[in-house]
Amino acid sequence: MPVADTVLTGARVRTLDPGRPLATAVAIMDGRIAAVGEAADVRDWRGPGTTVVDLAGATVTPGLTDGHSHPVMGAELATGIDLSGCGDLDALRAALAEAARKAGRGEWVTGWGLDHNAFGGRPVSRDVIDDVLGGVPALLRLYDAHSALASAAALTAAGIEGPRRFAQRAEVVCDEQGRPTGHLVEDAAIELVAALVPRPPAAERRARLLALLNAMAATGLTGGHVMDLRSDDALELLTGIEGEGVLPLRLRLHPWCMPDTDADDLDRLIGLQGRAGRHWRVGGVKFFIDGTVEGGTAWLDHPDCHGQGTESFWPDPDAYSRAVARLDRAGVPTATHAIGDAGVRHALDAVEALGGTRLRHRIEHIETVPDDQPARFAALGVTASMQPTHAAYTRADRTDEWSRRLGDERAGRAWRCRDLRDAGATLVLGSDWPIAHYDPRRIMAAARLRGEQALTAPMALEGYTSHAALAAGEEALAGRIAPGFRADLTVLGLDPVEAPADELAEAPVRLTMVGGHVVHR
Repeated sequence: MPVADTVLTGARVRTLDPGRPLATAVAIMDGRIAAVGEAADVRDWRGPGTTVVDLAGATVTPGLTDGHSHPVMGAELATGIDLSGCGDLDALRAALAEAARKAGRGEWVTGWGLDHNAFGGRPVSRDVIDDVLGGVPALLRLYDAHSALASAAALTAAGIEGPRRFAQRAEVVCDEQGRPTGHLVEDAAIELVAALVPRPPAAERRARLLALLNAMAATGLTGGHVMDLRSDDALELLTGIEGEGVLPLRLRLHPWCMPDTDADDLDRLIGLQGRAGRHWRVGGVKFFIDGTVEGGTAWLDHPDCHGQGTESFWPDPDAYSRAVARLDRAGVPTATHAIGDAGVRHALDAVEALGGTRLRHRIEHIETVPDDQPARFAALGVTASMQPTHAAYTRADRTDEWSRRLGDERAGRAWRCRDLRDAGATLVLGSDWPIAHYDPRRIMAAARLRGEQALTAPMALEGYTSHAALAAGEEALAGRIAPGFRADLTVLGLDPVEAPADELAEAPVRLTMVGGHVVHR
């Protein structure tokens, strides 16, 4: 073979290639795997210009890909105060009071990651924060990113004085007198206020995005299925980063298709497909068939404890199905956010109505489904995309907001990762960052510690590698270490298959490689 650019040796190589599951050395050339073998083969691969890296017994796996993430959008959402540590209202009020004291003239207080459980069962309302803000406008995003809390000053700035009507299921929550409480549910309502928050210049946002992607690479991630393309200059940001160096992660972007999308909008979404840089590509479309359990907008077969959750995010669910069919005919795979049992069923029905498809359509989240649904994923060829660490927002005694709303029966069939795998479904794992942390080591560990729904160690690794490749229709390019495949590799200080889950969560990341480029070492 021609001389390799890079050789990794002295390793335990888990290839996920059935023909050769283990090796000790890998040769890389022109961004691809050139050869897989043993230490004795290295002398045949190397030349004067070859970089040889002795990994001293570390484990090489196919590059870890986050199956559901929002790095571009999230880099803007996750600004201001990280409120994820506020376990109650006292902690929230203290954090906001300090931020308000530091705010300059004309500045806003922004925050993210606020847990619904911090309200202790009380309604989400500005009444509990206005007095400590001292008139400073504030917009606080709850951890699900489908709801937010706006202060009185923020509502006034946006001209919100009562209910609003939207083309999607969204709500400006009002009290019995018709006055806005500050609770904004779903994107259309949140954007009424978010549009007023000062936005950093493009150069600052590009630097922030690059720093985030570098931090992700440091946890072993080599790629991500990005479930948005909202920013009007997102592709320019990515192009700008690549103009100055290497994009640290390989990103596959999915622009949104919302309920007010018309035929021209669908044509525009189709036209975006295939736009690409060296390490990014537009490759799919994201739908929402429902919202979240905590926000009362998950589409359920039966109402939650507040009588909510009986409607689709699309006022006309059949319009959603027609849009999926139009994209399928154009060769565009879809990814549908579906959390409630009715939402998951309708998304599966939409694929079944296609009468067969060559595409890999996906359903994201799948938080609660009855026994008759898991087998349909495999039968229809629909990928299940799940985030095991989302279960961290629930409690064993079911006193959390998610469990209370659903009740014991539905809470008892939550995040059925193992049932879906056992039913033969492709199961891709991810974080949904900034909803939960992006570290794949923690997520693979959490997936192995979920009682009846626990995945085996090989299943968890496959969820970030071979199944992620299947979900993207890239199984001939990615997800295993074999000649001709992309040189996207993760090197850990221990074996993710043999190590106990708690040790995997803290495993050292020795090296991360994307397209033959070392992006973390």
